[in-house]
Amino acid sequence: MNKSINILLLCDIVILGDVMRRDKINYYLDIAESVAERGTCLRRNFGAIIVNHDEIVSTGYVGAPRGRKNCCDLKYCMREKLKVPRGERYELCRSVHAEQNAIISAERRDMLGSTLYLVGINYDDGSYVENARPCAMCKRMIINAGIKQVVVRDTKDEYTIIDVSEFIENDETLEGVLGY
Repeated sequence: MNKSINILLLCDIVILGDVMRRDKINYYLDIAESVAERGTCLRRNFGAIIVNHDEIVSTGYVGAPRGRKNCCDLKYCMREKLKVPRGERYELCRSVHAEQNAIISAERRDMLGSTLYLVGINYDDGSYVENARPCAMCKRMIINAGIKQVVVRDTKDEYTIIDVSEFIENDETLEGVLGY
């Protein structure tokens, strides 16, 4: 059973007196989108932030491990060269994913019960990544980090909330499912 919740906001601002404010979820997604701008991937760049008790615990973006050259520096992506489909053959990828970088930059005790906000941007045209979801390896790290939910941006004002228990209950590794 898919417990993901798609949310379409009829109004993406909160009006308080004469002050108009962005709703809290989109506020955090906007920050994650800014973090994605640091990404170095030539296919898709993601930004992730982990928030607990209304405080940002850590951030992460797509990039090669420290000291290694990024794909943007090399001017090519091996997975793109080999026409590897999205969500497959990550051993060929030079990058550490945004979710992974955010997790390894935080203490587990600060992530227990937290929310991870995730935004993906396509390199070619700057559009949002359709049906963006954490990959199988990131799901495992999210589970073990103690993160409670993942919020993924679908459009500038729409997002999907995923309860991490869904990653546990729907273990695609038992069925040999590839991709997202």
